[in-house]
Amino acid sequence: MKKKVLITGATGRTGLLVVKKLQIENNDWQVIPFAKSPTKAEEIFTSTENFIFGNILSFEDLTIATQGCDTLIILTSAVPKMISPPFEGKPPEFDFEDRGKPEEVDWIGQKNQIDAAKQAGIKHIILVGSMGGTNDNHPLNRLGNGNILIWKRKAEEYLINSGIDYTIIHAGGLLDKPDGKRELLVGKNDEFLTNPPNNIPTSIPRGDVANVVIEALDNPFAKNKVFDLISKPESENNTLITYDWNNFFQQIT
Repeated sequence: MKKKVLITGATGRTGLLVVKKLQIENNDWQVIPFAKSPTKAEEIFTSTENFIFGNILSFEDLTIATQGCDTLIILTSAVPKMISPPFEGKPPEFDFEDRGKPEEVDWIGQKNQIDAAKQAGIKHIILVGSMGGTNDNHPLNRLGNGNILIWKRKAEEYLINSGIDYTIIHAGGLLDKPDGKRELLVGKNDEFLTNPPNNIPTSIPRGDVANVVIEALDNPFAKNKVFDLISKPESENNTLITYDWNNFFQQIT
């Protein structure tokens, strides 16, 4: 019998990649995508079979969604919206949609997911967050006065203290570029932001983040690890890069 993995944020730009990759690959996992909007899901996916629709602010919705699942992948995140473009030297202004502020999505919503997972007996949670959480004054926290990285870090600490096995990935700036063509680098405590290796950009294609998430599902060395993740620039020879995933996760302390 296949194990079940619940993927929240399934219609987000990274979430849809995780869902589609897992649906295509021949593996032992039954994919249960969780999303808020049936309309958006129908636009993205050829089929919404096995989808569960609900809101992460509803513990009841999450209680239903987590039943019978073995692993939870959290890919939900508050999304800032530009409400005023830059004008005459003034920076752009941002805000968040109703019930979509970081305190609600990245703290209350993620806490709900962790609590529902624990109640359902889920054994492993993979959470994708962002680099920059060690700096309360990071520019991302000023977007819409949302303190998004502060709330994300609060949820991560809650997960670590939950007693559930965890894998927490602090992704660099996300790129809509082809995956599998860049060497991946792992670090900790935002060291790439303060001292980037060879001054390379602290970014990574979304597809490469999705690949690491998927590999963490079955790899015992990925459990109870927190790490930053970026990539080197794409190689000029355009060849695919393969990994020994045991070694990849074992290097993370």
